[in-house]
Amino acid sequence: MKRRDFAALMALALGNALAAGIAQAAELPSELPSNQGKEKCYGISLAGQNDCAAGPGTSCAGTSKADYQGNAWKLVPKGTCTRIETPQGMGSLTPVQRPVSH
Repeated sequence: MKRRDFAALMALALGNALAAGIAQAAELPSELPSNQGKEKCYGISLAGQNDCAAGPGTSCAGTSKADYQGNAWKLVPKGTCTRIETPQGMGSLTPVQRPVSH
């Protein structure tokens, strides 16, 4: 095998391994096998303690800007979300409108 062919083959293999790792890392926490029996609950996390989905200007886990931010969720045991009470209202299975308080 020529040196150039070997280098191209190694670059391709490295690229594939990197792509697979990125795809696995992008998997949402709620979809992981260890999180079965849990559900996303919006509007209950404290600032910086959300599991994911905190709206524009944020990337994911730990990026919520305000306590009880309505578009940030935390994983909770199934069936408990709508019974969680916060100073801003009850937990929700869907994003909720909340006043912005930092």
